[in-house]
Amino acid sequence: MSHLWLRRLLLVALVLSLAACSNRERGKIKGEDASPDALPDLVGTYVVNGLDPLGTEYGGTLAISAGEQPGTYRLVWVVTGSLQEGLGRVEGNRLLVEWQTTQAMEITSRGVATYTITTLGELYGQRKVLGADAVGTENAFPNPKP
Repeated sequence: MSHLWLRRLLLVALVLSLAACSNRERGKIKGEDASPDALPDLVGTYVVNGLDPLGTEYGGTLAISAGEQPGTYRLVWVVTGSLQEGLGRVEGNRLLVEWQTTQAMEITSRGVATYTITTLGELYGQRKVLGADAVGTENAFPNPKP
């Protein structure tokens, strides 16, 4: 088993265990759009819910960790039985992400997402699958930090 695959497996296990501890229900974004000069820390775990481009509701978890450069992030979603990974960067008060779904070590789909960051550290925005015309939406609510 490759080192990268083992790392992914451990991260998924962590995200699932943290999600099981969360009592955050589906809800609405409560924070105001954050000022680019006063962005909250995005590193942590989140509960996500959304509507995919086909109109199907979904839920899951998201883990965000710091990227290699300031203002960049690594994202891992566990959503409806799939593992999605992405790289994001902050521009203003938005998190711009390129993501991909991985199954059995193969990339099955790719896309982009644009989230607005709120004063409460929530994320809301649109997700698009490359090659599809429709756009989905997603909200992410941070779990309390220990």
